[in-house]
Amino acid sequence: MDHGTLVTTRRMHRRFDPDRPVPRDVLVRALTHATHAPSAGWSQGWDFVVLSRRPDVDRYWEATRRPGPPDAWLRGLLTAPCLVLVCSDPERYLDRYAEPDKRWGDRSTERWPIPYWDVDAGMAALLALLAVHDEGLGGLFFGVPRGRHDAVREAFGIPADRRLVATLALGHPDPGGDRGAPGSASRRRRPLAEVAHDGAFGRPFPAGPSAADRSGGDNPV
Repeated sequence: MDHGTLVTTRRMHRRFDPDRPVPRDVLVRALTHATHAPSAGWSQGWDFVVLSRRPDVDRYWEATRRPGPPDAWLRGLLTAPCLVLVCSDPERYLDRYAEPDKRWGDRSTERWPIPYWDVDAGMAALLALLAVHDEGLGGLFFGVPRGRHDAVREAFGIPADRRLVATLALGHPDPGGDRGAPGSASRRRRPLAEVAHDGAFGRPFPAGPSAADRSGGDNPV
């Protein structure tokens, strides 16, 4: 599908058809697209742990779920035939920015105002979600529960220096429908005028052409 349709029709799915696995070639294409995400210094500090076999998927839920019966959200996600653990690798960024062309000369984390390794991993995950959507499948981006990160690392041999940024649930959307998370489906999408600011915070960015665009001159303050 064209880019505009791909972006505007993508949504998060929380319930899948458990009897339809994600084809291997779809996973390969989605993860290949993910590797085309931008990254600071072209550090490419991401790893993807693909859980496409039922025993592996079950092991993930054993490592992350709380005791007791699952709630509606978890019951939906338990139908996902494939999970992908999205990891970031801070060490690759610290090493990269200690190289001569970056001129930092050390591996200090204090130079980083925000953890770009996590930001970049998130962008890679979005490209994977868009690729899956383009194939007619669905996906969900969600976090590993607090306090369960070490258990997930141990269950899948993930090194201690990797950060678990998110999990992607992938699969064919449930043919019976997916109404989304309670309370979320009724929320409106924030309009551009509310989230885009023109020149200064609080000044709505106009949806139409600006006066400068129309005249070809500079935008007056």
